[in-house]
Amino acid sequence: MALGPAHVLAVLVGLFHAALFVFIRGRAGGRILLVACAAILGAWAGDAVGGRLGVDPLRVGDFHVISASVVAWIGIGFVAVIAVLGPASTPEESE
Repeated sequence: MALGPAHVLAVLVGLFHAALFVFIRGRAGGRILLVACAAILGAWAGDAVGGRLGVDPLRVGDFHVISASVVAWIGIGFVAVIAVLGPASTPEESE
């Protein structure tokens, strides 16, 4: 079983952008795992989209960095919007 470089680079790009999101926002709470997963899957999908379109000027081998980064941020934004629209998690009040 061989692991291609696109998978490894997608993980690295996704984790970098997730860490950048946490650095900019200041916190991610309990959503850090979801943010990281969304960024990694977004980077992987962005590489595939960049490969199909063939317009990405910055590549590392066959990995399309710009399109992977853009789609990773779309995934992070999706998780952030869903977290805002979802129910608020409040501790149960004791009676």
